[in-house]
Amino acid sequence: MDGSDRGGTGTARVPRNRRSKLTRARQAELFTSVLDLLREVGYDSLTMEAVAARTRCSKATLYRQWTGKPQLVAEALRHEKPVALAGIDTGSLRGDFLAVVDRLSKRQIERDTALLRGLVQASHAHPDLLEALRELFVFPELTALAELLGHAVERGEVSPDTPALRFVPHALVGLLLAHQLAEARPADPAFVRDYVDAVVLPALDV
Repeated sequence: MDGSDRGGTGTARVPRNRRSKLTRARQAELFTSVLDLLREVGYDSLTMEAVAARTRCSKATLYRQWTGKPQLVAEALRHEKPVALAGIDTGSLRGDFLAVVDRLSKRQIERDTALLRGLVQASHAHPDLLEALRELFVFPELTALAELLGHAVERGEVSPDTPALRFVPHALVGLLLAHQLAEARPADPAFVRDYVDAVVLPALDV
């Protein structure tokens, strides 16, 4: 059996008991290489053999650490640190949104979109992978955007009864993937700024 096929549905989140032969620093290097390779070839073409070659780590060592590709990719995703969007407060909702865009550099948008493109379909077959995607890309951004909107409501910029209020975080998070599907290229910061001005703020009556 090809090593890339091991792990079945990938539902187990806790690796098997075993003696670790990878230091924390070595694991961090390996996770970075796994995600770089994932961006290059996509999930379907990613194999444990390719990971072993890229990281100069034996397949036997990889399988002592992870039961298969889904578990390895999920743990690599959890190790990746998302862009911190929490704590933004410029005094205005538009200023807050623009600060969010500034933190999401073009390179970061491209890297995130490349990961999502390769993993969204695979995540439906591997619940652990889906949960890792949510932890890295979805929950932190939804929480941070809801916090920004909460500040705007407190300042009186947005009415708490505005119908679009609860949909805006999902619309902004979904924008990056939708743009990639429609345009065959990642959204750039300028596009996101225009979207905020033309769609988001008017929907909130700002």
